[in-house]
Amino acid sequence: MSRETESTKKDYLERLRSGEELRVGELIRMIFTLSVPAIMAQISVIVMQYIDASMVGRLGAEGSAAIGLVSSSTWLFGGLGMALGMGFTVQCAQQIGAGNEEDARNLVRQGMFITFLFSVLLSVIGAAVSGRLPVWIGGDPAICPNSSVYFLIFALFYPIDRIGFLCGGFLQASGNMKTPGLTNVATCFLDVIFNALLIFPGMTLLGMHIPGAGLGVLGAALGTGLAKLCGMLYLLRALYVSSPALHSRKGEKMKLRKNQIVKALKIAAPIAAENAVMNTAQITSTRIVAPLGTAAVAANSLSVTAESLCYMPGYGIASAATSIIGQSIGAGRRETTKKIGWITTFLGMAIMTVSGILMYLAAPYMISFLSPDPQVIALGTKVLRIEAFAEPMFAASIVATGVMRGGGDTLVPAVLNLVCMWLIRIPLALYLAPRIGLEGVWLAMCIELCVRGVLFLIREAQGKYVRKQTA
Repeated sequence: MSRETESTKKDYLERLRSGEELRVGELIRMIFTLSVPAIMAQISVIVMQYIDASMVGRLGAEGSAAIGLVSSSTWLFGGLGMALGMGFTVQCAQQIGAGNEEDARNLVRQGMFITFLFSVLLSVIGAAVSGRLPVWIGGDPAICPNSSVYFLIFALFYPIDRIGFLCGGFLQASGNMKTPGLTNVATCFLDVIFNALLIFPGMTLLGMHIPGAGLGVLGAALGTGLAKLCGMLYLLRALYVSSPALHSRKGEKMKLRKNQIVKALKIAAPIAAENAVMNTAQITSTRIVAPLGTAAVAANSLSVTAESLCYMPGYGIASAATSIIGQSIGAGRRETTKKIGWITTFLGMAIMTVSGILMYLAAPYMISFLSPDPQVIALGTKVLRIEAFAEPMFAASIVATGVMRGGGDTLVPAVLNLVCMWLIRIPLALYLAPRIGLEGVWLAMCIELCVRGVLFLIREAQGKYVRKQTA
């Protein structure tokens, strides 16, 4: 990104905070400028999953199935940590929007401290249950040992992952989307290198044989963990040393402020509950798929990873929306906030409509990149093409969630997600899976996401996320 673009982005945010009216075209440019690096950051997370799945997939369907079996559980842990961090990053964006940078820095210190304690607790719990988790989910005995090992390493690296994620969240709250985005891209490259050295017994590069550790699934988990460690260290420096608004000042110490902690928990609690129940539903979906066989489990897991490339742009835009909406509300810009909300939502829907079309056309190539197994490729292609039709409305729910989170409106969106998942997707999947197999599970998902998108558009139109903070 050029210096001119960085300056323009800064001018837009400063003008927004100062009360100046921005034209629609300027709002679109600001949102787009902030969204691109956020999209890069989100896509890079999925690319790391692609790397793990693709490299392990070369070892056979059982390796892919072993990782896929516990993927919903890793999302559950990740979602809980994300929710807690969101409680502090949303407040940080609002304080920056209001010009209270010292309070914003104190929120950083409080958020980092509390998130670290929470992530260590979850790390211990994850390590303790890792041995039995694949059995509880209903995994094939042949893949359970590797699943346990993968989840154990994930749990041990969990605090590192969450601190890195929170650093990126605070930088985004200050308007810096570029650093987290580029750091995540660099982390992906490191993931490739570490995985290549740890998964396989050796490889040939430019005519030279390079020995490897040959650790298989264990190597994939370790490679990703080490890559995230490097990314976290860089983001810590960017936050505490380089950030103009949030870097550490001499003499400033952490003050545990009850009102800010309580507000963080009020924002985080619905998100945490939503993630817990949503990911429990994902685990339930995995149990529904598990009896369909190893090929179905592998195809389901790899298809989820493949589809992620299509919906991660939506999460990137949602991330940018949360930051901008937070700053706009902090500056008291009610009508501008509504405009920003709709622009970001429609931008996300447009981008994910295009990505859905591309996914439909490229489905067999996306799956074959992840696995050479013909049965897995055939199943994965079918379900991705079913899911392509849901992408526009899936985008509406994703971005509208980010918009409302920027205003601290987290309870109703959480309820909508839970109702849609448990009253539509799971019952439909239970009915369709025994009749039409894996395609039935994904058809249920497609129907549920379309309904969810409509409900979120209705909720955003009500504008309560703005009135909640500015009334």
